[in-house]
Amino acid sequence: MIFPLRPARPLSLAVALLISLSFLASPSFAAKARKVQAQDEEFVNFAQWSEVNAFIDQMVAEHGFDKNQLQSILRQARYLNSAIQLVKPAPPGKPKNWNAYRNRFVEPIRIDAGVAFWNTYADTLARAESQYGVPAEIIVAILGVETIYGRNTGNFRVLDAITTLAFAYPDTPNREARMAYFRGELENTLLLARDENIDPFSLLGSYAGAVGLPQFMPGSIRRYAIDFDGDGKIDLRNSPVDAIGSVAHFLVEHGWRRGEPIAFPANVDDSGRWQRFIGQGLEAKFDLDELQAAGVRPAVAVPQDMRYGLVDLQNAADPTDYWLGAANFFAITQYNRSFFYAMSVNDLSRALRAARSF
Repeated sequence: MIFPLRPARPLSLAVALLISLSFLASPSFAAKARKVQAQDEEFVNFAQWSEVNAFIDQMVAEHGFDKNQLQSILRQARYLNSAIQLVKPAPPGKPKNWNAYRNRFVEPIRIDAGVAFWNTYADTLARAESQYGVPAEIIVAILGVETIYGRNTGNFRVLDAITTLAFAYPDTPNREARMAYFRGELENTLLLARDENIDPFSLLGSYAGAVGLPQFMPGSIRRYAIDFDGDGKIDLRNSPVDAIGSVAHFLVEHGWRRGEPIAFPANVDDSGRWQRFIGQGLEAKFDLDELQAAGVRPAVAVPQDMRYGLVDLQNAADPTDYWLGAANFFAITQYNRSFFYAMSVNDLSRALRAARSF
């Protein structure tokens, strides 16, 4: 999931990201993560850091934590050099390539595993679709992109990863914003552990602290995760039923509209007037008439009474693909703030439905 740039109080949205958790589901990226994780990790007494002590004081004042207990917990947190290396951005100058990205996720392993998952949990998926209006194939596609249905959920101690990134994020242009975000997630991790009466070090997840089949950050677990299997607890690591319901709930809370389409292919003319619609945020906010007046042409018939955003999917040296994204497309981008991610979910969902219907 891609994460937002600001900490949400008391909770924050997952997914985000500037950090693309969806890459963790890629076999090549998962191998890289395992290799980096195997490197030596340093012992650092975080409880001696002034910024950490300021954070502890905040948690005591705002949430009634015991100061000595928090100092003890953060003294045990490990500095993860692996997390630092994995969140560093790609070298500059490398062009984006939608087709290469798509091929990592819309591929036989995920399609076959997705069909099997869908068949196993067909009743649960139907219940989620009925309750929330999110099609089964979208839920299955997100779980496939994120973790291949639980195969790659991560084995990092969440508290180690989030503490490291909250106070030692690498030197990047957005370093302060990212550290603020992860401090918010550290707050949520500690609150989650207290609410659930669990050892905070028992939470395992990705190198950035995302948990379970749907890769929810702790803040998103607190806000959007639900007990969909009715056993009295929320368990995103071991309950696919909870994961299914939680994904559907998350999307609805972020603007999913029952029965509406996701995206339509489009073409653009040579005038360049349409370029003002590029980079206008993750929202469907333009009328079809104004897009067409600027040289955007839907490649298929589209609803005239809906609003859209212009989606550009860059293909390195090859021509860019353009799409009209509807509100549901942008709901998916709230799970992971990436056009590539949202379109890969869309395409995988279509492949899953076709394979299951075959």
